[in-house]
Amino acid sequence: MTRVLIVDDQDDIRAGIRAMLQLDDSLEVVGDLSDGLQAVPFLREHPVDLVLMDIRMPGIDGVEATRRIRAEHPPQRLRVIVLTTFDQDDIVIAALRAGANGFLGNTVSPAELVAGITEVMAGGGALSAVATAALIGQMTADPPPVVDKDLLRRFDALTPRERDVVVQVARGLSNEEIAAQMFVSPFTVKTHAVRAMTKVGARDRAQLVSFTFRAGLSP
Repeated sequence: MTRVLIVDDQDDIRAGIRAMLQLDDSLEVVGDLSDGLQAVPFLREHPVDLVLMDIRMPGIDGVEATRRIRAEHPPQRLRVIVLTTFDQDDIVIAALRAGANGFLGNTVSPAELVAGITEVMAGGGALSAVATAALIGQMTADPPPVVDKDLLRRFDALTPRERDVVVQVARGLSNEEIAAQMFVSPFTVKTHAVRAMTKVGARDRAQLVSFTFRAGLSP
């Protein structure tokens, strides 16, 4: 059972998200909060596995709330998915840098939301197409001045197939798109990506993309 906390300042959106999550027996909504300031105190008192975080809220925004959560809860123990209509590039990058494990639009269907939660809880990263494009655009527009040799050595542990998958992930392709190119199943692609993340020490798909560029392995 995945215990979920919803943080959003709009009552109707919180109610809608709760209704979507209640369709899946593997998910339990343990609380919903109307602003980011309440998140950290709530997490100190209640066991939670995943936070669904809005961006624009009174008090502090979702980026700052995520940053404060990360100060007390490492990503291995608590996942954060930003779920919002605001998907500008700078917001995407700020949220991921603050420690979010994923970034989705709050217009996702129940199936897409559950799939994103499942992906993040399995150690991956749920990124909308806009979020993926923003991350890759930022990496290519501002490449590292020198290759991070320590990161590059971590990639030496990857098998050739895992390395191929990582390069395609860094291009912004989905598991399904990579699977079609490699003539394998999306599950096989996901397995390679998760193993690659473990080997290089990336907490999620977004950080894997960042590491790939910093190691000089960008496509």
